[in-house]
Amino acid sequence: MAAMRTAHDLGPDDLVLSYFTMTGVEFEDRVAAAAAAGVAGIGLYLAEYGRMKAYGWTTSRMADVLDHHGMVLAELEALRAWPTTIEATRQEGQEALAHELADAFGVRYLQCIGSPPAGVGGGPAGVRTTADERHRQAAAFGALCDRAGDHGLVVGIEFLPFTDVVDAKQALEIVETAGRANGGVCVDSWHHERGARDLALISNLPGERILAVQLNDGTITPVDPALDYRSDCLAHRYPPGEGEFDLVALVRALDASGLSVPISLEVPSLALAHLGPGEICRRIADGMRSVLATARGPARRT
Repeated sequence: MAAMRTAHDLGPDDLVLSYFTMTGVEFEDRVAAAAAAGVAGIGLYLAEYGRMKAYGWTTSRMADVLDHHGMVLAELEALRAWPTTIEATRQEGQEALAHELADAFGVRYLQCIGSPPAGVGGGPAGVRTTADERHRQAAAFGALCDRAGDHGLVVGIEFLPFTDVVDAKQALEIVETAGRANGGVCVDSWHHERGARDLALISNLPGERILAVQLNDGTITPVDPALDYRSDCLAHRYPPGEGEFDLVALVRALDASGLSVPISLEVPSLALAHLGPGEICRRIADGMRSVLATARGPARRT
């Protein structure tokens, strides 16, 4: 009997179900739905794991569920790359949870994000920081990578237009200044399309620094203009292939850079909320496979 793959064995032809696609779905139902849709692994929000522990979940019980469905726990999110003093105590607890899960399951990827820029609303225009600030950020990110590396984790910065890391160029600058082998960038199609929307920035990312890819579709302009950026991105994403994003071009740019990591499906959507977990996963996964087949050709279908 062939040995079961681990999270570190997954590659660019594998799909992972992001936690935020179905935030209200219990762990067993999430794993079962993802497995039925042919997805290789799932992601978990660290605060959700804390809640599960409070309700009596153990890593052994989680392993039984994952093993039953032939699934892996592939990714964890999210920590602040440079927490404020106020956030430091909570961050320490969240990091401990990440290390606990990594040790128990061999999780590959830990996601981090920047901080809200002081006095700035954020948005596609972006927020730039000074060289001194960039070095401070890189030092904090490097220390985070070092601690995570002790537990076999790689760490990616997700650029978000409502934080102080607004695009792929800025994220890469921090990663390269930090100079950690297990540090890199997360590319999310939503923040690419709704942020800088500059494919050259993605094309210029070295393949070895692309540690996570989160794909989803959507409209170029907000469905509800009354929502702020963050609220919109957590409510109105579409399954791949059902919106206006040029996902084919994005996948081709990532592949050309030497993409070697799985594709995470992150599609929080109020429009899908009436569907059951199995139907949500199937629709999203099938849409992603169709996009990949167009981008890569039939020989590399997931």
